[in-house]
Amino acid sequence: MIIVYTPEGGEPERLDAGRLRASEIQIAERTADRPWDVLKAGLLNADVTSVRTLAWVIKKRADTSLRFSAFDPFEDELRVRLDARETHGYAREMFERYGHDPAELDGAWAELREAADDPAVADAAIKELEDGPKAGPDSSGSETSETSTSASSLSTSDGPPTKSTA
Repeated sequence: MIIVYTPEGGEPERLDAGRLRASEIQIAERTADRPWDVLKAGLLNADVTSVRTLAWVIKKRADTSLRFSAFDPFEDELRVRLDARETHGYAREMFERYGHDPAELDGAWAELREAADDPAVADAAIKELEDGPKAGPDSSGSETSETSTSASSLSTSDGPPTKSTA
């Protein structure tokens, strides 16, 4: 997940919440008084406490003196986006769920493009699924370590986050 923090009058900051150290997770858990699985689910649902806490933990990497009380953005300054791995994973999930209904699938693709950090990655994932498997060494259907890892880390939510914390 990518948290995009855009302070009023400032440039957007991209905070990659896709990989945190155990110590960072523990700091986030103590700060929010929530277990990690609840924080992760909150990130997917754009829960303001989860998003703010995780954004602060990531920002502390560059500014170790940043206090949680000093990082108090307005709710519309924080947005959650899917990273490339998650975008591909959600595309596969949506194709499996809605592939039988072109109208539903079109709506799902539109949501995916909006939720993706990079709409071009969403378009590539969609094209890959709509065009079918590529010919070549990976067309055997065997799972590579990349697809295995991606599939195992997908959320069980109904879909990708598509809105800000507002």
